Order: sequence, then C-alpha cells, then structure tokens
Amino acid sequence: MTTIDYVVLVVYFLAMAVIGVWSMLKIKKQEDFFLGGRSFGKILQAFAVFGAGTGSHEPVAVGRTTYTSGLSGIWSVFLWLFCTPFYWFFAVWYRRMRHLTLGDWFVERYQSKPMGVAYLLYGIAFYMFFLALGFSAVGKMCAPLIEVETLQLPWRAEPVPIEFVLVPIIAVVVAVYGVLGGLRAAYWTDLIQGVFIILLSVLLIPSGLQALVDKFGDPQTMGMLDGFQVLHERVSADYFKIFETPRGGEFPLHYILGFTCLGLIGIVVQPHFIAIGGGSAKTEMSARVGLVGGVFMKRLCSVGWALTALIVLALMADNLEIAEDPDAVWGVAAREILGPFQLGLVGLMLACLIAALMSSADCYMLIVSALVVRNFYAAYVKPDAGEKECVLVGRIVGALIIAGGVVISLCFMNIFEQLKIALELPLIFAAPFWVGLCWRRATRSAAWLTLAFSTVVFFVLPLGLPMLVPSLAQNPQFTVTNDVVTSITTRPAAPADVARREAEIGLWDGRVGDWVQAEGPQSDEAKVAKFGPRPEPIVLGKMIEDKFTTGGKPVYFKDRIEVRGPDGQWQAPRPEHLVETERVEEGRTTIIHQQFRPDCTLRGQGRFNLEFVIYERLGLELKKCSNAALETFRLPARLILPFVVIILLSLITPQGDREKLDRYYVKMKTPVDPDPKIDAAEVEASYRDPSRFDYRRLFPFFGLEIQKPKLLDIAGFVVAFAFCFGIIGLTAWLANLGS
Repeated sequence: MTTIDYVVLVVYFLAMAVIGVWSMLKIKKQEDFFLGGRSFGKILQAFAVFGAGTGSHEPVAVGRTTYTSGLSGIWSVFLWLFCTPFYWFFAVWYRRMRHLTLGDWFVERYQSKPMGVAYLLYGIAFYMFFLALGFSAVGKMCAPLIEVETLQLPWRAEPVPIEFVLVPIIAVVVAVYGVLGGLRAAYWTDLIQGVFIILLSVLLIPSGLQALVDKFGDPQTMGMLDGFQVLHERVSADYFKIFETPRGGEFPLHYILGFTCLGLIGIVVQPHFIAIGGGSAKTEMSARVGLVGGVFMKRLCSVGWALTALIVLALMADNLEIAEDPDAVWGVAAREILGPFQLGLVGLMLACLIAALMSSADCYMLIVSALVVRNFYAAYVKPDAGEKECVLVGRIVGALIIAGGVVISLCFMNIFEQLKIALELPLIFAAPFWVGLCWRRATRSAAWLTLAFSTVVFFVLPLGLPMLVPSLAQNPQFTVTNDVVTSITTRPAAPADVARREAEIGLWDGRVGDWVQAEGPQSDEAKVAKFGPRPEPIVLGKMIEDKFTTGGKPVYFKDRIEVRGPDGQWQAPRPEHLVETERVEEGRTTIIHQQFRPDCTLRGQGRFNLEFVIYERLGLELKKCSNAALETFRLPARLILPFVVIILLSLITPQGDREKLDRYYVKMKTPVDPDPKIDAAEVEASYRDPSRFDYRRLFPFFGLEIQKPKLLDIAGFVVAFAFCFGIIGLTAWLANLGS
C-alpha cells in the first residue's frame, strides 16, 4: 500500500467517528438510541438491511467457492434467495409490533418477563459468535492488501499476526460511532458503507477485464468489454454453469428448498430483524421497501463477487498465494490489479472490506444492548430507570459486546464450527414466534415447554450423548457413512487449468524446498510420503481429468469419521481404507462409489444425529445419500417437531389473559401512522374495540389470526418472486457474455 492508500483509510475511519458524535447530539431517549426514533425512510432502511446482512466473510466465501468450483459457488449465498419475497409480509409485522426488541414481543405475547430473559441469553450467544467471525475474517482478507502478516510490538518479544492489531482498531471505531450515536449513526454509516460494499462488488470487474485484454488479448484492437471473450478463452466452459460445478452438482434442488424453509422459519427470530426488518422505519411501506430492497441489493452484489472470482481465475490462476489459500482471492486480486494505478484504490478496497464488517457489527452490538436494557436491566434491576440511564447502560453494554467479540475472535480464531451451531439457534424460538403470531390459542406453558424441548432434543442431547455413552462413537451401527463418490470428468485443458497446475507445482516445490532446508536432504519416497506426489504439468488442449470426491460423511455424527491405524492411533481416512463398490460411466464422466473396508475400525466425532435413527427404522438407505441429502434430512425434524409440540401442548394447557391477548392481536392489526401521536391514538381506539379489524380475518375460527392479503401484499410478493428469477437470469447472462 502507498501513502495515498493509508490516507484514504484514515479519512474513512475519521468520517465514521464524526457521524457517531453528530448522532449522539440527537439522542434523547431509548427509542432514539435503539431505533433512531423510528424515523427512517426507504433508502436508509434498505442500506441498513444491506449493511447488516452483508458480512465481511461473504464476499470472500463466494470468491473462494467460485474460484475453486465455478459459477455455482454463488449458491453459497443464493441459498436464501427465495426467502426474500416473504419479507414483504414480515416487514409489516415488525413495524406493527411497536417494540424496541423481539424480547419485548415474547414478553407481551406470552405474558412472561422471564421469556424476555431467555431470548436475551440466546441473542448474546448468537451475536458473540457472529461478531467474532467477522473480526476473524478481517485479518485474512486484509493481510494481502497491506502486505504485512505480522507486526513487532514494543511490549512483545515475538511478532504477532496482523489481525491482533487490525481487529482491536476496527473494534474501537465501531464502538465509537455505535456506542455514541446509536442506531441513527449505524444507519448513516451503513448508507456510506453500503456504497463502499457496492464498490467492493464491482471495483475489480472493469480493471480485471482490462487486465485480461492487456495480458492475453490485443490492447490495440480490443476494448475492456472484450475481456469477457478472453475470460471464456482462458477458463473452461464447465466453470460457467450456475447449477452445476465442473465436478458435480453441490446444490441440488432439494437442498435449496430445504434451506429456503430453514431461512423462512428461523430468520424471523434473529434479534436484529426487528430493527432492520421494519421496526425502525417511519412507515410500513418504508419497512417493506427497505427490507426487500436491501436484501436484493446484497443478492446483486453477490453476482459481482462471483464474476470477479472468475476473472481472477482467468488472470491469476498461477498465483501461489491463491493456490495455497483461495480465501486470499480478494486481497491478492486488489493488490495486483488496483495497486499499479497508485490512486488510493487499494486503500479504498481495504475500506470496503472493513465496511462490510463494521456495517454488521454496529447493528448487532446495538440490538444486544437493547435486549439487555429492556429485558433485564429495566425489567429486573431497576424498573424505574429513566431514559438517560437506560441509554447509558445501553452504551456500556454495547462496548462490552464488541469487546467480547474481539476476545473470542483473538482467542479462538477457528470459530466456524461454533458458527454452524449459531445458525441453528434461532430454531429454538421459531415455533413459539410463528404459532404465537398466527394462533390465539398458543399458551405460555406450551411455549416454555417447546423452548425446553428444542433446546434438549436439538442441542443438549446431540452434544451430551457421545459424552454420556462413549461406546456410541465406535458402535458399528452408528459409524456408518455414506458412499465416497468420486466424479472424474474428462475435458480439454484450458489456459487457466495450465496456469493453476503451474501454481500447484510451484507450491509443492516450495514446501519440499523449505522442508529440505530445515531437515536436510530427503529421499524421493520421503517427499511423496509427506507431501504426496509432485503434480504433473498440464499441456494446453490435451485431455485432463477433473476429479471431485465427496461423501464419506458419517450418518449419525455431525463432524467427521476417524480410522484406527495399525499403531492404534486414530487418523483421518485415507484412500487405502476404501474399497470400490460400483463404477458408472455417464458420457465423459466416470462416477466411482467406494466404502470403508470391512476390516476398518471407525470412530464418529461430533454431535449425534438422533433423527437419523428414526430414518433408519423407516427403511431409508442413508448410505446412498449424498452429503447435500444428509444435510437436508437433518431439517424436517428441526422444522416440524417444535410446531407439533407447541400446538399439541397449547390444546391442553390454560390460555393467557384474554384481555391482554385481545390488546396484542388488535395492535398487530392496526396500521402504523408515521405521526407518533396519531399512531398512539389509533392504537388506543383499537384497544377500546378489540374486534375493530375482525372483518380482515381470513379464517374466522379456531382462534386463527391470519389476515386477508390486500392487492398490495400480493403484487409485492409476485414482483419480488419474479425478481429472484431475474437475478438468476442476470447471473447466467453476464457469465456467458463473450462465450
């Protein structure tokens, strides 16, 4: 990075801090701090949704999966695409709740202050890991840009990784503008940072296309857009398929549908959704347009991330840094493509990457602060606390939450397994939310028992059973895996394949050279034993084999399977542990099925999948299921059982106070007026006449409170659904330009 790059970065940080101080002057009460006075219009709402929903790890994840597996890697974020049309309805619910937190909603609907505390504990766990994930990702992304991996600090004898310096600095900036300015500062910075994230999504595309023309084309006769033609000349056509990777489909339709259902049911109870989902909007239409528009902005940016990765593959397939770690795609590409311009573009790219983190961190911090203040401090510690005191407590909690995220990030950099658990945590509260929203008969006792059931069955038992019954891990009945399936596709080698193989050879030579230098001369057999055989060079146009292996996934254990070696030690599975059971020829692709040899002793690791015992009893042949199918089969129990439990228990447990239920449901039916005084008067009128909107009920029986959709509801949903297909079509069209 040059001096101008650092200037750009410093100016950016200072601007965020100034916005925080400016916003602080406007804060008079809790609603101002936590929800910005419910004064935000469509644009600010959209950018808040976009900023909070776009983490710093997502561009990197899409870049990595697209670089290694082709355009279908975009489904790593597109899995939630078809949830978006339903947000058109969700936004209205969040605005009509008229609460500061979703914890408040659970307290009101189920008439239980302790339920607000339970939701608070879930919110803290949920966001601590998300914040830590974002902070952890920053170091890996930014190190290639600033070309520094470690720093020597005066008070330490040994250098420390760069993230140990970057993460605290970013955390301080987030804390300054978020803690001081509240949600108003967060939304204004999200607007600025949203523009930066959009720049991140498109900045490398024109420069990368021109670099392709300059390096592999004819700059005298070809323009920037001709870079698409060069892109297709350099990269195999298999890499431009949106539904299938060059090495087999990783995102089948059942997998996409399953995760769409998971998103629809679980995302509604993520704590930040009450703010960005509509609770802070001025009007219901602002809430709707903001939520749906912000999510679609993210989806469109995902197209840019995937296209950038394909350009990088065509341009820098021989890069050793990327060959060693595909997560470095963004950092290396920005340095190599933008650096030579000397215009501060590398600093701008670094600011964009940090913006993606900060725009999520500020929102998460404030939401947890609101939960602590509303559902613990004001509810139990000091019920008569004034507005200023509550805002002060919120600021202190916000700073502590950021600090906690930093500590987890720096102490436990590998948090992806914890993140997987965090993504399923919302299912604990999902059924009580949905059923309580739509059915008057749902009871407090049923909600509490459902929370306990979901926690025990989906989290406590899967984690505890392997510890309580250690023999499960080596029981042959439960150490079965699905088939190891290797797909070998034969195709002509493209230039990018040749360059990538050169990088793999260079990487192998470098590792062997370092080992020999450290340990002394080694035999060829020792080198192969440690690093595998040296990759063979690829000749352009000659037939090569794209080999992709999947499967070998334990059916009953969540993490992995291990094999006992001859020395009695447990080790990762190796090719010699497998035996071929089937070989199928499909055109130019050979599919080989393998299973573990009968004489192998296996051990399962991780959480125990209880539901798969039921599937086995039903006669399902789990060994033949793909990894995606096994992941999909985990979902039905988690998505359906809690609903069955709360409905059945609600039928046999006493209902809550009828008057309070009447007030809750009529409030949820009362349209929001942007004028707070008029809106308060409308709510009071509804309280006086709880049957005021009963004519809008779609099913006026069984206590169902589902409302008849209006023309605007249907039209918005249909347009959003069509837009989903439009984004997929746009992705395919852009990818095939120049083919």
